[in-house]
Amino acid sequence: MTILPLHPASHASPDALRAFLEQCQAAAKRDGHAKLVSISLTVDALDPLAVLESIFEPGEPHFYAERPALGTAIAGAEIAAAHASRGPGRFAAVQRWSDEIIAHTIAVGDVAAPFGGPHVFMGFSFHDEVEQGEPFPAAYAFVPRWQVALAGETTTAVANLMVTADAGLDVLAERVWRAHGKFRQFEYSDKGDNGAEPELGNRRDAAGATGASFAIKESGDYRAAVGQALERIAAGEFQKIVLARAQDLTANAPLHPLRMLNGLRQRFPDCYAFSFAQGSGPSFIGASPERLLRVSQGALETEALAGSIRRGASASEDAALAAALLHSEKDLREQRQVLDDIVNRLRPLGLAPEHSEMPHVRRLANVQHLCTPVRASLPPAVRLLDVLAALHPTPAVGGAPREAALARLRELEGFPRGLYAGALGWLNARGGGEFFVGIRSALVDGRRARVFAGAGIVAGSNPQKEFAETELKFKAMLDALSRST
Repeated sequence: MTILPLHPASHASPDALRAFLEQCQAAAKRDGHAKLVSISLTVDALDPLAVLESIFEPGEPHFYAERPALGTAIAGAEIAAAHASRGPGRFAAVQRWSDEIIAHTIAVGDVAAPFGGPHVFMGFSFHDEVEQGEPFPAAYAFVPRWQVALAGETTTAVANLMVTADAGLDVLAERVWRAHGKFRQFEYSDKGDNGAEPELGNRRDAAGATGASFAIKESGDYRAAVGQALERIAAGEFQKIVLARAQDLTANAPLHPLRMLNGLRQRFPDCYAFSFAQGSGPSFIGASPERLLRVSQGALETEALAGSIRRGASASEDAALAAALLHSEKDLREQRQVLDDIVNRLRPLGLAPEHSEMPHVRRLANVQHLCTPVRASLPPAVRLLDVLAALHPTPAVGGAPREAALARLRELEGFPRGLYAGALGWLNARGGGEFFVGIRSALVDGRRARVFAGAGIVAGSNPQKEFAETELKFKAMLDALSRST
């Protein structure tokens, strides 16, 4: 990436912008390669979700992820560049494409600010291949045309555009100039699904909900599937398998994905509230508690998250449930399997993972989990997507041994996973980035939604208890959907 010592705020005129784009076009002609031009500005405090909701268009791709408890959020919309891939080499293919994009980037402005410079947003399905008719490819990556991110007290807006040797610079300059003015003095608007103000009958009441109702359909018998999995575990086929359920919902009114997201981020501030859309078809939305990996300044962070129990109605009951989880032989064994798998997959990459010997309890709004953070220094030769390819899917969402468990998932679950339990996140121009696991999630499309929930099955699992655990996880998503019309 080439960073030029030019700041847009000090060269803020249409003529100066066009002259800059002429320089970028000359570089594209000279190098025989299109240039991604990235312009970063720190601006007055903005809510990235409110910005995305204001400019939301169902036909345009978008990506959103937020950790409210950490004060971070990032949103990107529309396409400056995009890439799709499939198969076992999909992570490497996306890494090569991202490297080429970044190598031919010309960046100006507040590139060193938090979330400054171009970001590549990505979604990887659970499996290397997806079934015919699935709404998302096995791997999809895009550089957004517009990006807004919040890190603590700093808001950074980024405009990205592809400048080719024969691009019409007047149109590009006008587009960027309008965006420059808009993000300097952003005016929020509440749009409906078609970009218009919502009709009076579709506005939310003072409690934040319309009282939407659903017809719910589910095929298959989850408890029977758990029983079959336990038989295979007893036969030695695998030690653990994570079985999911899918419920298909039809609402009495169109579901607005970003309103659903707003409810999720308020209820689950310690989770990744996220939304990902390719531009045609549904949005994939959820509130994931599970970080897959984070890389910043050469340091890798990941975690083993497995073992669950409900929250208590009182402080005493909550503490008693947490203590029971910490002493549950079945849950500790499940958690250790995930931890050992992560460590064993990082070591062949030349990493030396560090972690505590005992997990701690992570409390979410509706459930408690066992969690063990894992950290390691990342060698310069190892890229973020190299690590992602090695880790995904962890036994927390697949099983152990990995190959044996994954081979049985489709048969036992009875539906294609698509992005459910896949990897979503972003890569920045400095090689850093963050990915989370697409669980506690739903595909939302108009009046219809498919909601997912899963549980880890090991020796000693009880089909009725695993069914109850998935019911608990479903409830959080159903509550959010009921408030999204």
